[in-house]
Amino acid sequence: MDTIKMIITTKEDGNMAYHVNDLKSSVDENRLKISQKHNFDISKLRYMNQVHGDNIKIVDFSSPLLIDNCDALITKEKDLPIMVMVADCIPIFLKDSVKGVIAVVHAGRNSTFLNIVQKTALKMIKELDCKKEDISVYLGPSIQKCCYEVSHELEDIVIKSYGKEFSQNRYIDLQGINVKQLNDIGIFNIEISNICTKCSNKPYFSYRNDKDCGRFAIIAVL
Repeated sequence: MDTIKMIITTKEDGNMAYHVNDLKSSVDENRLKISQKHNFDISKLRYMNQVHGDNIKIVDFSSPLLIDNCDALITKEKDLPIMVMVADCIPIFLKDSVKGVIAVVHAGRNSTFLNIVQKTALKMIKELDCKKEDISVYLGPSIQKCCYEVSHELEDIVIKSYGKEFSQNRYIDLQGINVKQLNDIGIFNIEISNICTKCSNKPYFSYRNDKDCGRFAIIAVL
């Protein structure tokens, strides 16, 4: 059985994303420091140009470092770190320790409505021979139903698509929707962080608190 490392960065580790208002050199330095702190090879890191879609890529050492137009990465390669970057969206980590397969998912509202976490798990099952009972899932710190207020139109979409229990007075439960999508295909080994990035005062970036904020990350490596 493979050893699997999952790292969650915080504000103290600095911004991990190039696409926000930050110097490339600062991001390079932040990424290098986190790799030294957790002992993985930063030169092998695969990360995404996340677009709030449902494009899912299986990556290996021949894949480019930056995977364009993508919101989930899967790998079975050892010592190949993969990263998802967020600031309120849900960073999701999936693993099958038996088969030695890991995945990271960017589950914002749009990607959640496109069933990205379910599609990622199904891709692990269909293309990499994982078993649903061997897949465990972690939903990282993100904006939670205490703070995730949306428009009436979006609330209607949630209620029609998923049920009344996922919205209360226009505050929607994005975590619950992702869990439901996993439960629907027989995945039940799920852990959810109770940290709300918007109101917890924990050291995580929140776009709703600061539109110019950086991004924190989940980085995973076999």
